[in-house]
Amino acid sequence: MEEFDTDILILGAGGAGLFAALHALQADPDLDVTVAVKGLLGKCGCTRMVQGGYNVALDPRDSLERHFMDTIVGGKWLPRQDLAWRLIEGAVERVRELENELGCFFDRNPDGSLHQKAFAGQSFDRTVHKGDLTGIEIINRLMEQVWARGIRKLEEHRAVALIPAADGSGLAGALLIDMRTGGYRMVRAKATLLATGGGPTMYLYHTPSGDKSCDGMAMAMRLGLPVRDMEMVQFHPTGLLAGLDTRMTGTVLEEGLRGAGGYLLNGDGRRFMADYDRAGERATRDVVSRSIYAEMRAGRTTPMGGAWIEMKHLGPESVAKRFPGMVKRCADCGFDLAGGRVEVVPTAHYMMGGVEFEIDTTTAIPGLFAAGEDCGGVHGANRLGGNGVANSTVFGGIAGDSMARFVARNAPLRDPDRAAIDAAVARAETPFALAQGDLGDLRDRLWHLMWDEVGILRTADGLKRGLAGLADLRAELHRTGLADGDRAFNLTWHDWLNLESQITVSEVIATAALAREDSRGAHFREDFPETGDLDTTAFTRITLDATERPQLSMVPVDFTIVKPGESLIDDEAGAPPASAAG
Repeated sequence: MEEFDTDILILGAGGAGLFAALHALQADPDLDVTVAVKGLLGKCGCTRMVQGGYNVALDPRDSLERHFMDTIVGGKWLPRQDLAWRLIEGAVERVRELENELGCFFDRNPDGSLHQKAFAGQSFDRTVHKGDLTGIEIINRLMEQVWARGIRKLEEHRAVALIPAADGSGLAGALLIDMRTGGYRMVRAKATLLATGGGPTMYLYHTPSGDKSCDGMAMAMRLGLPVRDMEMVQFHPTGLLAGLDTRMTGTVLEEGLRGAGGYLLNGDGRRFMADYDRAGERATRDVVSRSIYAEMRAGRTTPMGGAWIEMKHLGPESVAKRFPGMVKRCADCGFDLAGGRVEVVPTAHYMMGGVEFEIDTTTAIPGLFAAGEDCGGVHGANRLGGNGVANSTVFGGIAGDSMARFVARNAPLRDPDRAAIDAAVARAETPFALAQGDLGDLRDRLWHLMWDEVGILRTADGLKRGLAGLADLRAELHRTGLADGDRAFNLTWHDWLNLESQITVSEVIATAALAREDSRGAHFREDFPETGDLDTTAFTRITLDATERPQLSMVPVDFTIVKPGESLIDDEAGAPPASAAG
């Protein structure tokens, strides 16, 4: 096992991780910063996959208060309000930084101002974008800046455990696997950032990249950290449906298509969203996903079992110009987005829940910071499209600033708990001592179990079946070994580790969903369809016990800025103007 020390260790290289690295070095250029990433720097993760854009209140007719109220109302009053406000005000600063310091080229109006397009659940069009490939623009510019600096890059390194200090004083660092050799690396750090992203890839239809398996959340919970809002798994309404034999299925057709006036049609060719919500196709993601799922369950489906999205009434040439990435993606799968119809299905997209953290990105463990989709509390029950990449970049920058200050206060390099390292290595080595099994079958069963029982529509009986099925899958995984004992680039080994993280997080999702006996946002209980009294809103908090069983409590939401029934704006938040919903 190799061991080395660094001032700052960043786990993850999406928007949160890369922004943190740059901000830390901006605060102190002499810091030794190490970035560890499961894939290749700038070429993996979810920020790169962002299509739609970046929510920010820039227009004089818009305001921070309006963006905040849209976020709180969209989140069904579940967000931690100081975090939501920090997101909204920080987005203004960060988008200027993206443009003026990093060199991002966002689309502009004829007068030179940033173009901002319509996204669902917003009472003002505030989504800044680069066509429909915004994430690539942001990550490419971040990657250039990181490569230009003296940052140690551990590519194709997988974090398997957060290692506490031997004296219990905080976090010592993290244990990694070098996927290229299969060897272990213990990295001691004065400050460690958890920015691995979430990624609900445990569902049959899902958007995140294949390297996402909720490892960060699983590692944090095994260390004893609490997570919140884990029942709140966001399904994007319009995942491409191209058949189960292609990974293109589940990838997002961005929300700007509906914001621009795209129609959703059922298998009978009828536009149906007005049956479910007065905002029509511009309702929030949770509403549109449930509506499509209801049409699917009623049997009014397209040939492959989903719904249609149609854009041709907006003019094929205009659609091709405004959404070139989407048009090409659909063409690759045999669909004509600009002039025809494309099959879509709701697809698991984003974890609103995650590790509890503070506004400065600190956690309950000294030396451990967290930012991005690993964290809960910012979005509540429903993330607005465009608030995700803002979340990563805003809190990623804050994390870099906070870690630099932490190190400057003479933060120590802590001696790691050697027993914890040994236990983590033994855990990772488990499948090599077991008889070969079929991990592909286990993964397929997990996908279907989560989609059917812990998916868009939930019931107590279904969630109990889900929990029982997950317990069976966990037991079977720990009886399932590998055919190949070579550690170097052993992707089957990493599939096994992925499944372990996914099952752990799936059990927490199902436990939280069973406990929440009301419906709000992404969580809909058919047996408890009402939201109930907003004034007594509580969030779910889960920790793992010594046997890694979820332990749950309900914690009242503290309405620190605005209470239910109050508003910071004069008109209605969270809904487009009546003319836009037609």
